[in-house]
Amino acid sequence: MIHLITDTSCLYSPSEAENLGFTVNPLVVSIGGKSYQEFVDINPTQFIELIKEGNFPTSSQPTLGEIEDSIEKHHDDEILLLAMADGLSGTYQTACSAAQELEGKVKVHVVNSATLCGPHRYMVTCILQWIKDGKSMNEILALLDKKIASTHSFLMPQDFDYLKRGGRCTPLTAKIGGLLKLQPVVQQTADGRRLDKFCTARSFDLAVKKIIEDFKAKNLNNPRFYVSHAFAEKQALKIKEMLLNSFPNQVVEILELSCAFITQGGPYCIALQSIEE
Repeated sequence: MIHLITDTSCLYSPSEAENLGFTVNPLVVSIGGKSYQEFVDINPTQFIELIKEGNFPTSSQPTLGEIEDSIEKHHDDEILLLAMADGLSGTYQTACSAAQELEGKVKVHVVNSATLCGPHRYMVTCILQWIKDGKSMNEILALLDKKIASTHSFLMPQDFDYLKRGGRCTPLTAKIGGLLKLQPVVQQTADGRRLDKFCTARSFDLAVKKIIEDFKAKNLNNPRFYVSHAFAEKQALKIKEMLLNSFPNQVVEILELSCAFITQGGPYCIALQSIEE
């Protein structure tokens, strides 16, 4: 039997995952002098209130011990461990270490999803279906490689301070951008390991149009789109409408970001992502 283990980058809670027949290790956020497992000890609404009180958050990956424990609980199964993008998190490297520690005891295949959030969630859906269909581990890994290669991700932060603190732009750029009300956009690099500047637009609508133009230029075959937001539902709905105007026959799903991603992108940030169906 194949058992899937992943992390909360897929935006499933551990309890939701258990009900669906897989395992999720929660990412950790620290704020106000305390640490919390997201989806377990704290939810995004509680988290955003702590930010509004003036607290600045940080995030971290599941520990080596936690990942090892989740593997050992399913030691009779063949494990597929799908980690969020290596480089954007140390989760993949920690998962590799856990697999090495348990070598000879449990058969573990660690996969770098090279993505996060929406596409990561869709990969989970696909893997569960492939397991249900009786596909072998080698067949699943081959199919998964194609999904991983097809992902594209953009992030639209709404708070320049988070970009500045994260080293995504200089303090001067942050100050000027905030004054001019510019909309920055960063994109995930082709190797999935980091975020690079994509553009700085004069308005939110223009920034979305530039992203959609880039999607079109990529000649996507049968894309599935995700719009994931941190308490910016109105803007997310607008983006969905704009995407459907350009890609009328495709699925566009709106998701709410978890605490760890609010930590990285800041409150009210929005991620636009695609993956091939």
